[in-house]
Amino acid sequence: MEKSSDDVSNIHNRFSLTLINPSSHYFSLIGSLAIAAIITTTTYFGYLGSDEIWFRILAVMGVLALSQLIDTRFTRKKEYSKCLHASLFGNMLWIATLLMGLLASFVLSKETSLFFVSFGMFLFASFRIGIFTTTLGADIRKAWAICMVQPLAMFLAMVPYEMWNVMLTNPMVIGFGVVFLIIASAWSVLTDRAGRPGMESTHKTIQAYLASQGNDFTEAEEIMEERSSKTKVSTSQIRLRSANGSTEFRMVLPEIHPGPYHPVGGSNIPYLIYKNLDSSAMVMHSISDHSLNLPSKNEVENYLKNLDKSIIREEGMVCTEPVTVQINKARVIGLLFGNNPLLFLSLSPHGMEDIPSYMKKEIEQYAQNRNYTRTMIVDCHNAMGEEISKDDGEDMLKAAKSCLDSLITKDHYPIEFGYANSEGMDVWTEDLGMGGLGIVCLKINNKKYFLGWADSNNMENGVREKIVENFTKKDYQLLEICTSDTHYAPVKARNRNGYYQLGLITGAEKLSKWFLEIAKNAESKTTVAKFEILENEADVKIMGQGIYEDYSKALDNSLKITKGFMIGSVLLFIVTLFL
Repeated sequence: MEKSSDDVSNIHNRFSLTLINPSSHYFSLIGSLAIAAIITTTTYFGYLGSDEIWFRILAVMGVLALSQLIDTRFTRKKEYSKCLHASLFGNMLWIATLLMGLLASFVLSKETSLFFVSFGMFLFASFRIGIFTTTLGADIRKAWAICMVQPLAMFLAMVPYEMWNVMLTNPMVIGFGVVFLIIASAWSVLTDRAGRPGMESTHKTIQAYLASQGNDFTEAEEIMEERSSKTKVSTSQIRLRSANGSTEFRMVLPEIHPGPYHPVGGSNIPYLIYKNLDSSAMVMHSISDHSLNLPSKNEVENYLKNLDKSIIREEGMVCTEPVTVQINKARVIGLLFGNNPLLFLSLSPHGMEDIPSYMKKEIEQYAQNRNYTRTMIVDCHNAMGEEISKDDGEDMLKAAKSCLDSLITKDHYPIEFGYANSEGMDVWTEDLGMGGLGIVCLKINNKKYFLGWADSNNMENGVREKIVENFTKKDYQLLEICTSDTHYAPVKARNRNGYYQLGLITGAEKLSKWFLEIAKNAESKTTVAKFEILENEADVKIMGQGIYEDYSKALDNSLKITKGFMIGSVLLFIVTLFL
C-alpha cells in the first residue's frame, strides 16, 4: 500500500508539467503571430542586412495562421487550441536559434551565418514531430508528412526567392537538420514504449488524459476500465431518523475513494451519493486510497444503484457523549452508538495525505478485542500535508486506542439530531464542490455538539481551527469539520495541486459565517431520534494498485529518456554555434 501511495504521489508531482501550456488558445495565437513577426525582423536585420520587411512580416503571419488551420486536419481530435500551443513553442524555438546564432557571432567575432535561419526551421520541424506524436495523436509517418509544412511555409514567405536555393541546399543545414529530425523520431518511438509491458502506449495515455481535461473523458475511462478488476467494496452508514420517520440524516463511509481526477470515473462520487440520498447526508472520507477509485461512469452508476440495497445491521436510541484524545499532533474524536464506535482521525492543523490501510486494520482489530460490534473510522482530511510519518502514525494509533478504551466507560443517553446544509444559500466558490456545506447537531445529555462537513478536496491548514474558534465565541461546540476529498473541480486550477483546497479562496471568516448560519438552522430542527447502522456490499471494478505503478514507471522512464535526448541535443546544438 505504501508503494501505491508513492506511485500516486509521483504521478501527482508530474501534474505541473501539464501547466506549461498557456491557459488560453488566444494567448498562443497572438503569441505565435508576434514571435513570427520577431523571427522575420531578426532575420532581416540580423542576417540579411535589409529593412524591407513589412510585406514579409504580413506574409509570414498570414501563412502561419493558415498552416495552423491545416495542422488541425492532421490531428486525431482536430483540436485547434493544441495546434496553436504547439505553434507557439515551435516558433519560440526558432527565435531562440536565431538569437543564439547572433550571440555566437558576436562572442566568437565571426560573420553571421544564414545557417541559423535554415537550421532554426529544421529544429522547429523536429519539435513538431515530437509534439504531433505525443499530444496531437499523429503516428510517426503522419508526423513526418506534416512536420515541415508550417516552418517551411514561413521560411518561403520570409526569405527572398533568389536565396531559397542557396539556403536550402547547404549540406551542413541538411545534415544537421536531418540528424535532429531523426533524433526527434527516435525520442518519440522510445517514449511511446517507455511504459511497456504494463502500458502499451504512453502517448495514447497522455492523449486520453489531455482529452479528458476538455471533458472528453470516454477514452481515458476505457483505458482505465480495461486495467481495472472486479471486487467487493463495502459502504457503512449511520442513519438518524426522527421518531415519526419524517426526517432522516445519513453519515456515509464508502470504502471507495474519490478519483482518479476530474472529470473521470468516480471523481465526483461524494456529491452523487449525497444527491442519491436526497441531499441529507455527509459523505465522509473513509480510510481508503486511490487503488479504490472507480474507473468509469458505468461503475459509478453500478455502485449508486447498489446503495439502495443496504441492510440494517443494528439499531438503537442511545449514544455516548463525544470523547476527544489528543496525542502530540494526532487527534481522535469518538462517539459510541450502541456498541458501535465512530472515530474521527485528524492531524489538523498539520495535515497529512490519506491515512494508510494498515492503521484501519490495527484499530479495527483493537476494537474487536474490546468486544465492539462494528467500528467506523473517518479520515477527516481537513489539512494539507505529506504521507503520515511513522511518529505521527504511532501517535494516532495510540490516540484511537485510548479513545476506544474511554468510550467503554461512558454512559449512554438518548439522541436528538438536527441537520441542515447550504442548499438555498449563495455559497458557490472555487474551492467547494457541488455538495456544498453541511452541519449535523447532536443533542446528547442536554448538550449540543456540532459536526461540520464540506464537499471539498481537503482544507487549507489552520482553517479548521479558526472556524472552531469562531464557533466557540458563539458558545457552540464544533467537534470537527470533515471534507469529502472530492476530486470534482468547479474550475481548472492552474497550480501544482490541480485543485483549490477549502479555505484557500474563500477564507476562514466567510466559511465560519456560512457554517454558523447552517448550524443555527440545524439546531432549530433538533428532534428525538433513533440510529440505524446500515451496511452494503457492491461488486464493482476498481482501479487497483498496478495501474498506478505502470503509469508512474512510464512517466519516470519517459522523463529519463527525455533528459538524455535533451542533453545530447543541446550539446549538438552548441557544436553548431562554433561552425
